Amino acid sequence: MPDLIFGLDTFGDVPEDDTGQLVSYPAAIRQVVEEAVLADQLGVDVIALGEHHRPEYAIATPETVLAAIAARTSRIRLSSGVTVLSSDDPVRVFQRFATVDGISGGRAELILGRGSFTESFPLFGYDLADYDRLFEEKLDLFVRLLDEQPVSWSGDLRAPLDRADVFPKSESGRLPTWVGVGGSPQSVIRTARYGLPMVLAIIGGPPSRFASYVELYRRAAEQFGTPSHGVGMHSPGFIADTDEEAKEVFWPRYRVIHDRIGAQRGWPRLRRDQYEEEIAYGSLYIGSPATVAAKIARTVNTLGVERFDLIYTAGSQPISARLRAVELYGTEVIPRVRELLADRVVRAGV
Repeated sequence: MPDLIFGLDTFGDVPEDDTGQLVSYPAAIRQVVEEAVLADQLGVDVIALGEHHRPEYAIATPETVLAAIAARTSRIRLSSGVTVLSSDDPVRVFQRFATVDGISGGRAELILGRGSFTESFPLFGYDLADYDRLFEEKLDLFVRLLDEQPVSWSGDLRAPLDRADVFPKSESGRLPTWVGVGGSPQSVIRTARYGLPMVLAIIGGPPSRFASYVELYRRAAEQFGTPSHGVGMHSPGFIADTDEEAKEVFWPRYRVIHDRIGAQRGWPRLRRDQYEEEIAYGSLYIGSPATVAAKIARTVNTLGVERFDLIYTAGSQPISARLRAVELYGTEVIPRVRELLADRVVRAGV
């Protein structure tokens, strides 16, 4: 198995300060930059910033914040997580990330998605009735732009291009681009058809239920004759010095955001026993470094993924606790996972 890639993901959740008060949006953005700088220093491979247009989150333009991070880091890869391509323009997305790539010396990448949150569609003048068609068309155009050659393209929902050459160009000549998939077989097959690597959003239930999607991706790539790239995943979690501390810091703030979004989507309110069960058997990676590392290793082993991103913010967890979580992820969790997986390989004799 290739070296596992470890990332940290955030949507820029607005955190609490030491007095328990929510900080301002500008302070929340600056806090993400500080956490990314720390992650860079500790050897985390990727920082991925998600796009949201809701009051709980401070990051609406990931590439702007990634550019600030680029100026203060030297090695960490700079990713969106995700860019909602359906409600954006592929040409402008390419230009913005090529710019981040230039600033960072070739460290930019993208994860493209349809968007499980739909606030951006009315905000930018798109019809939700075109939800699927928008992503299909815009992904088709974006993949052509990745060749960094003049593009001729036409579709139904965007103006055509006639040998349009787009600038700036990237450092490497091709921006690394993944597609985020939430569990739709059609999305898995489409990702394979375009020959792009896939990141699974596993945010609830046993991770093992996604094994069939990993297999589907590989079989589809074989049938299409496209490259079968490594598969990644991201899931929420939180790390503290002890299991109990991690659970107690995360729980009340996670419950608030879960129930607020759930009220809009028809979910029932989250109970504490459900939370504990999700930690034990589902897709919450919460606990001490040893506990979280063991669970990540089990999931990686089960699914055969080559990238694991921890969504380390899900609610208003305090700044000091967030910084400690990033520190423990870089200094203790990542080395422990590598050791556990290396031991598995040695014991298996492969």
